[in-house]
Amino acid sequence: MHGSMNTPRVRAETAAVVRLAVPVILVQVGMMIMGTVDAMMLGRVSEEALAAGALGNSVHLALVIVPMGILMALDPLVAQAYGAGDHRRIARHLKQGLVMALALAIPLSALMWDTRAGLRLLGQQPGIAEAGAAYIRVVIPGSWAVLFFVVVRQTLQAMSVVRPTLMAIIVANGVNFLANYVLVFGHWGAPALGVVGSAWATSISRWVMLFSVVALARPWLRRYGSGERHRLANLRSYWRHLKIGVPIGIQLSLEMWIFTAVALMMGNLSARALAGHQIALNLAALFFMVPLGISGAAATRVGNAIGRRDMPGARLSAAVCLALGAATMSISALLFWLVPEFLSRLFTPDPGIVALAASLLPIAALFQIFDGTQVVGVGVLRGAADTRSPALIALVGFWGLGLPLGWWLAFRWDQGPEGLWWGLTTGLCTVAVLLLGRVRVRFAGEIAAIRL
Repeated sequence: MHGSMNTPRVRAETAAVVRLAVPVILVQVGMMIMGTVDAMMLGRVSEEALAAGALGNSVHLALVIVPMGILMALDPLVAQAYGAGDHRRIARHLKQGLVMALALAIPLSALMWDTRAGLRLLGQQPGIAEAGAAYIRVVIPGSWAVLFFVVVRQTLQAMSVVRPTLMAIIVANGVNFLANYVLVFGHWGAPALGVVGSAWATSISRWVMLFSVVALARPWLRRYGSGERHRLANLRSYWRHLKIGVPIGIQLSLEMWIFTAVALMMGNLSARALAGHQIALNLAALFFMVPLGISGAAATRVGNAIGRRDMPGARLSAAVCLALGAATMSISALLFWLVPEFLSRLFTPDPGIVALAASLLPIAALFQIFDGTQVVGVGVLRGAADTRSPALIALVGFWGLGLPLGWWLAFRWDQGPEGLWWGLTTGLCTVAVLLLGRVRVRFAGEIAAIRL
C-alpha cells in the first residue's frame, strides 16, 4: 500500500480526491434534505401522517437499495474503461446500465404495489399501515426515476464529472419543497393529500432530478449516445455486471437493515429509547456523508488508475482516501465526545430524551473512525471490482457479531440502548479491520482491469 508516496504526488492526489469528493458529499446531503423536508411537512399534518410517511419511506428505501446497488457496478466498469481511454466501452456500459435499470424496475414495482399485509406483519397499526402502503404505491414512478438517475450519476462520477448531478439535486430539492407545500396541505387550489401528497412530491421531484442531470450533462453524454446497439444483447456483459453489482446490493442492504433492526429493538425497549436512538443516529448519519463521498471518489480514482494499468497510482489513491476518511471522522468523534448534550438539544428540549441521546453519542464517537474507514474501504475495493468480499465481511461483522452481541447486552445483561450501540460499535470495528486487511492483501500485487 505504500508505492511511490512522495509528498508532491500525495498532495496532488489529495487535491484530486477532495475536488471529486466535495460535490459527491453535497449530493448525498441533498438527498438527505429531501427526506427531511418530507418529514417536516408531514409532521405539521399529524403524528399519524408523520409516522406513516416515515414508515413508507423506510420500507421503500429498504426495497430500492438492492437494485441501486446492482447498478453501482457501473463504478468500476466505467471508471476502469475511462482510465483506459476506451470510450466505446463506456458507451456500452451506460446503455446496458439503462437496460438493466428498466429490467430491475419491473420486479421492484411489483414488490411495492401492495405492502399492506407486510406492514401489518411488522406490527404496525392498521391506519398507519394503510397510509404507509399508499405512500409506497404512489412513489413507484419515482423509483423508476431513481434507478435511471443512478445509472447516469455513477457513469458521470466514474469520469470525475459531478457538477451536473449536484445542480440536479439542488433543482430537485426546490421542486420537492414546493410540491410538498402544495400537495400535502392543499395550497394554490390543489387538494390536501397528506401522506399521498408527499409521495407524489417525491415522485415528481425525482423525475425532475433525472431530467435535470441528463440535460445538464448533455456535453458529456452526447458522445456516448450512438453506435454499438447490437452489443446491447450481449448476455455475457449483463452477467458480468450482475456478478459485480449483486454483491454491492447485498452489502448495502446488510448495512442499512442492521440499523433498521436496531431501531425495531429500541422500540421494544421504550418510545424514549427509540427517540434518543434516532437523534444519535441522525447525527452520526449526517457526519457519515463525508466519508461516503470520499468512498465514491475512491471508487473512481482507484478504478481510473487500474484502467490505465497504474498500480502505484491505485495504491496511492487508496491510501489517500482511507487517510482522509479516518481524519474527517476524527472531527465528529471529538464533537460527540466533548459536547453530546449540546448536539442532542438541537433536536429536542425534552430532558429525558436529551440525556439518553447524550449517553449514546460518546459510544458513537468510538466507532466514527472505524465507520469512516469501512465505507472508504468498500469504495476502494469497488474501484478494483472486488465486491464479494465487502458483502461477506458485512454479513459476518454486522449480522454474525454486532447484532447478536447488541441484543445480548441490551436484553440479557440489561444494558438497554447502550448495549445495542455497543453491539453496533463492535460490528463496525470488525468490518473496518477486516476490510483494511482485504485492501492490504488485494493491493499487494497487480490487479487486472475488467475486460468486456
